[in-house]
Amino acid sequence: MFYLIYAPNTPQEKAHQLMFGVNTIGRCTDNTIAIADESLSRYHAEITVTNDRLMIKDLQSLNHTFVNQVKIDQSELQNGDLINCGNVELKFVQKINTTPKTADKASSQQATVSEPDDQTPIAETIIKQFSTEPSRFKIQDLLDAPGRSDSLLRISERASNQRNVDKLKILLEVSKLLSSPEEPDRLLEKILDLLLEIINVDRAFILLVNETTKQLEQKAVKLRVGIPHENQIYSKNITNLVYKNGNAILTRDACRDHRFNESESIFVQTIRASICIPLKPREEVIGVLYVDNLSMSNVYSDEDVDFLTGLANQAAIAIDNANLYKKIEAEAIIRNKLERFFPEPVRKKLREEGNLGIVDTEVTALFADISNFTKMSSTMQPRQVIEMLNEYFEVIVEEIVFRYEGTLEKYIGDALFAIWGAPYSKSDDPQRAIQAAIDMQWAVRRLNQKWVQQGKQPIQIHIGLNTGKVAAGNIGSEKLIQYATIGDTTNVTSRICNVAQAGEIVISQTTFDQIKNLNWPLEKMPLVEVKGQDKPLQLYRLMWNLLPSQFSPVGDLANSAIFQR
Repeated sequence: MFYLIYAPNTPQEKAHQLMFGVNTIGRCTDNTIAIADESLSRYHAEITVTNDRLMIKDLQSLNHTFVNQVKIDQSELQNGDLINCGNVELKFVQKINTTPKTADKASSQQATVSEPDDQTPIAETIIKQFSTEPSRFKIQDLLDAPGRSDSLLRISERASNQRNVDKLKILLEVSKLLSSPEEPDRLLEKILDLLLEIINVDRAFILLVNETTKQLEQKAVKLRVGIPHENQIYSKNITNLVYKNGNAILTRDACRDHRFNESESIFVQTIRASICIPLKPREEVIGVLYVDNLSMSNVYSDEDVDFLTGLANQAAIAIDNANLYKKIEAEAIIRNKLERFFPEPVRKKLREEGNLGIVDTEVTALFADISNFTKMSSTMQPRQVIEMLNEYFEVIVEEIVFRYEGTLEKYIGDALFAIWGAPYSKSDDPQRAIQAAIDMQWAVRRLNQKWVQQGKQPIQIHIGLNTGKVAAGNIGSEKLIQYATIGDTTNVTSRICNVAQAGEIVISQTTFDQIKNLNWPLEKMPLVEVKGQDKPLQLYRLMWNLLPSQFSPVGDLANSAIFQR
């Protein structure tokens, strides 16, 4: 057996067994080893287990994979290797020792109370293990159809003390059965199924409060075998009284209770004995549980009310949890949709700080625009234009800007504006931005080959890059914000993009100063006057077609072969 030890030598340490074949690691739940850590990519790395060796492969992750502090694309694993995926540390071991070492009695007693050292296998710190499998106890084991003459609980005839123990056992089992998240409708059915199994009632209803109208609404009903299905009219007088005052009601004979003289349902259906209990998981009543008997009066005892109250409390908690679970699911969907309006670095910063204040920082900005787009789009249907832009942006942004850890600031029609250096900065931000621009041009070539084969129009893009100071942060009102950079650097980048011709990458002097020692093929251009600038700009044309497309994890770009030319 082979294992990955998550967070080795920490209180969070956990062992994951590796299966024969491919084992994936990432933050998505469908990975073999799923770890909820923001530094992990959705599918970060994979480990392939074969008869003769184990290989780990990075899946082009954003934060890369390291084995013993060395960044890898693929590597063979040896026993004891330390693996880092983003901020997550894992240790590969060939086996876990499940047998404690032989030791004398005194030393073994001491071992149970002392802290384990860094070399102690996990199993050697275990004192005792317990099964977490569900118990084999079944509610039916404690039930007897007739029950006791003075109670409608179907608990077998036993001594008083044992009967109390049995009731607690049943309520505990009910809580277990209601603890797993379920669809609210199915949960309500389960509650009533359990209720009719445990206690002799003719009818059982669950009514919940409508959050809008604040009125009780019938949500589930269960009838004893033999009760006609059309007989589903409950006493609104009783249920509303319980809802308003929050106290349980036991009626010995509702037909004789003067409080309900105006209740037509009580007399039409000859409701005799009934119990109505508020569903109150916290301070607020969320509904009521109502049971009754249509033929016999004085059939419910105080014991029945106490037990049913305990069951109702379990039901209320389960219903409340189910509703919260649905709300969380709905909010997660909405949040996911809203978060798509923010690039990943901004989402990460928001999660860390809750708010993005305005900061002064240096960025390398990139404008990319489709050449002659207005003329081209005039010959296409609007839907065709949108489909083309979506396919183009998916490649340019998802596969390139984000791969090189840039922040997409905005789309401007057919153009995009991205920055490197905010909200997070790296020492090689200018190199990342330029490599992204190179890959964009190569990506457009590949898209054109595909589109021409499909009978679609090819495109060309022109790109401008500039490095300088900006103010970066959330800009807008309290209800509608956008992460943006403001400053002359942004304006100049747009002007440089306009200078670039179709298929060109043009960079500013400030960007050139950042990468001039990398010996890229650059052509110095004549001074160019642009709108909004008092002095002409010195620009450089990058001969990107002399450089290969990278499309691989960045790592230390300055040390890669492409930057040594």
